[in-house]
Formats: sequence, C-alpha cells, structure tokens
Amino acid sequence: MSDTPTAPPTPPTPADALRFAFGTLTVLPVRLTRWDRPTARGGMLCAPLAGLVVGLCAAALGAVLLLLGGGPLLAAVATVAVPAGLTRGLHLDGLADTADGLGSGKPADDALRIMKQSDIGPFGVIVLLLALLAQVAALYELYATGWAAGAAAAVSGAVTARLALTLASREGVPAARPEGLGAAVAGTVPVGRAAVAVLAAVAVLAGLGAYGGAYGALHAALAVLLGLAAGEVLLRHCRRRLGGVTGDVFGGLAETAGLATIVVLTLG
Repeated sequence: MSDTPTAPPTPPTPADALRFAFGTLTVLPVRLTRWDRPTARGGMLCAPLAGLVVGLCAAALGAVLLLLGGGPLLAAVATVAVPAGLTRGLHLDGLADTADGLGSGKPADDALRIMKQSDIGPFGVIVLLLALLAQVAALYELYATGWAAGAAAAVSGAVTARLALTLASREGVPAARPEGLGAAVAGTVPVGRAAVAVLAAVAVLAGLGAYGGAYGALHAALAVLLGLAAGEVLLRHCRRRLGGVTGDVFGGLAETAGLATIVVLTLG
C-alpha cells in the first residue's frame, strides 16, 4: 500500500470514510478498503465519531467500576487505559516522539529523524509520564463527584482529541514528510467543513454536559473549545519547527487536546 493516496475512479461513500476513520485511528476490526485523499477527507471529518466510540467504551468501564465500589482512582486509571488499548498506544507514542523532536532543539530534518526512531528519549518519557498522571488525576477528581461527571469527561476528552485531528487536516496545513499518515491527510479537509464539525461536536458535548444544568452545558462547551485551542497552539509550534504535520504530531495533538479538555472540566 502506498503512503501517498491516489484518487480512484469512483468517489468514496460514507462507509468508506468511516472505515478510514476507524481503521486508522483505532484498532477495532475495521477493514480499510480505500487509501486516497477524497476518502481521507471524509475519514478525518468522521474522526470525532471514532473518538465518540472510544470515549463511550472508556466511560462505560470507568463508570461500572465506580458503581461496583472500585473507587474513583481505579475508575480513572481504567478510563485512561481504554483509549490507550484501543489505539495500541499510538497517540501516546506520538506525544512522546513529538516531545523528543521538539525538545531536541535541532533543525527540522534532524528533529524529524529523532521522531522517527523507535526509542523514546528523556523528553518523551517526562512528557508521557506527566500527561498520564494528569489524566488520571483529573479523572479521579471528576469521578469523586459521581460517575456521570467522570463518564462525561471521558467522552468529551476522546471526542475533542479526534476533533483536533480534523482541524489539523484542514486546508493550508502541510505535511512535514512526503509519506505516512500526515502526508495522507494533510490539507484534505475544507476549512468550512472543519468549522461545521467543531460546531456539531461542541453542541453534542454541551448537551452531554447539560446533566449539570445550564452551567454544565456551558462548562462542557468551554472545555472543548479550550482543548482545541491547546491543540492549535501545539500545531502552530510544530508547523514552525517541523514544517508541517506527521503521524506523530497527530498523536501529540490528540493527547494534548484531550487532556486539556478534561483538565478544564475539573475547574470551576
């Protein structure tokens, strides 16, 4: 399979787009049947749906453990473990590799070479450890207030994490390498469609937060927007330092946006 998508003779169907989203962003048994830029466009627009499924699985396990008396800490750890398992840790690995590349302080080509290596350096270890601890700590605080708060945060974080990938695939954002997932999806999503995806996700997640009343809905919407803002800050930095996006950068963006969303939900 080529890393650079080529346009097939027939346009992709919605099912093709969903297969692309779930086949590239999860380890669920979905067969990826097309690898071309039109399908990549639809797939990245469907990325938040993949996040919704991952988030619901994480929320279900965390809530069940809490209701069975496992305590908020165990529920938080389980909630963090599920997305890691459903992605084979690819997003966490991308976060660590991106931290190593950016933290090296080297020129773009050297930083990209560092990111492509299979080992994890000191910057990656530190960032990965702190990110996981922050996720567990934030979810612990939320589960301590009740299963609904923890479950809603798990879903909101997972959806926002993948929504950040939709935004990172928008037109005008280049790939840092000529191959890989970054090259496959970079610049495929029209800006207008990306904005619609953001509005739809904010509306859905605000509705999810409405269990806490009007303030809960507003808080949830703000958490999503601030999570996306955190991802956008990292994206802009990666564009300056690396020249564009890579698969590792996508992983770093997802983890950053998801973590920021959960943290904001613990505040206020």
